[in-house]
Amino acid sequence: MKKLIIFLYCLSPFSFFAQTIISEHKNAGAFRIVAEGRGATIIYDKEDDPLIQIAANLVAGDIQKVSGHTPKQLSAVSGTNDVILVGTIGKSKMIQQLIAAKKINVDQIKNKWEGYQIQIVKTPFKGIAQALVIVGNDKRGAAYGLFELSKQMGVSPWYWWADVPVKQKKAIYVQVKTPFVDAPKVKYRGIFINDEAPCFSGWTKEKFGGVNHLAYEKVFELLLRLKANYLWPAMWGNAFNDDDKLNPILADKWGIVMGTSHHEPMQRSQQEWRRYGSGAWDYEKNHSNLSDFWRDGIINMGNHESLVTIGMRGDGDEPMTMLLYCCLMTTGEIFENFLKLAISQEVAVTGYIIISIMWEVLAIINGSIPILFRGCGSKCIWLGSIRSDRFGL
Repeated sequence: MKKLIIFLYCLSPFSFFAQTIISEHKNAGAFRIVAEGRGATIIYDKEDDPLIQIAANLVAGDIQKVSGHTPKQLSAVSGTNDVILVGTIGKSKMIQQLIAAKKINVDQIKNKWEGYQIQIVKTPFKGIAQALVIVGNDKRGAAYGLFELSKQMGVSPWYWWADVPVKQKKAIYVQVKTPFVDAPKVKYRGIFINDEAPCFSGWTKEKFGGVNHLAYEKVFELLLRLKANYLWPAMWGNAFNDDDKLNPILADKWGIVMGTSHHEPMQRSQQEWRRYGSGAWDYEKNHSNLSDFWRDGIINMGNHESLVTIGMRGDGDEPMTMLLYCCLMTTGEIFENFLKLAISQEVAVTGYIIISIMWEVLAIINGSIPILFRGCGSKCIWLGSIRSDRFGL
């Protein structure tokens, strides 16, 4: 990638002063990733989440960048001296076997959102001398554990986007006497690809043919390496779910939680309304067409992990088209209808309906919050407000 600068609004939600576990020198009890022309084998359960294999492939490539040695990858335990074993609690049979045999203790990360731990285990299985075991409470936790190795080996999350060079090493060892444990302090952490035209849009058209899944996979990888998990996609002339049907599928595969921007409710983009909508962007005058439009957004979302933006504001950066008293009268109805729709489509069966309401909309509905939860029960999570830089009222 060459000559692209974008502004990202990020959080640093993990530990600022993480323990250093990578060394070029062998000390007592160290685990060898690469040394003296030999390297560890990466093992994961093929029945684990697809993100584990994606991360393992990337980290194998990182080891090659640093050392020149490409690790083998296996999906089952095989007799060898050193293995890097990665998996999630409850999904990896090998991880479950280690827990059952009391070879590892996962109490510090169990049920902790995106938590992970890294530790060295002697003779984890018959025929294996030692293993570097990376356990995630969930799929992103396991991936973050792998990418922690990459970061400490010297592979920057920005190696592709900013051409950050990788320093070569003749040997890579892991030294960790007690489990290295980490988890985010902020649950959802991500970016908004905002005001992307013409710079980002033009660049992606030149390099990838457009703002498509090929471009987004590079974004997804960067987010995971930064230990982020959330994305508002490009919206100037772009519709993430409509332009390329692989976009939402691959976002889910990469473990990225997708949302839509501050004036794009129900997983429908502004461009989709311009393509398929009918009538005015005005709930008081056009609620039937708007409801049908939004219903399709929830149906298309399916069980992909998502944050659903709700509430209306002016189209683009225009002011609201309805009077304030109309907003007060209709906002509660919008929320109640959304909840009925979302629950009827069973979007909360395998997860939660995550509700984020923009600051400018929240300002006029504080007295109507109880309506928001009618019939929602424990399947809704209230995130409070997210402030926009422009006010639609």
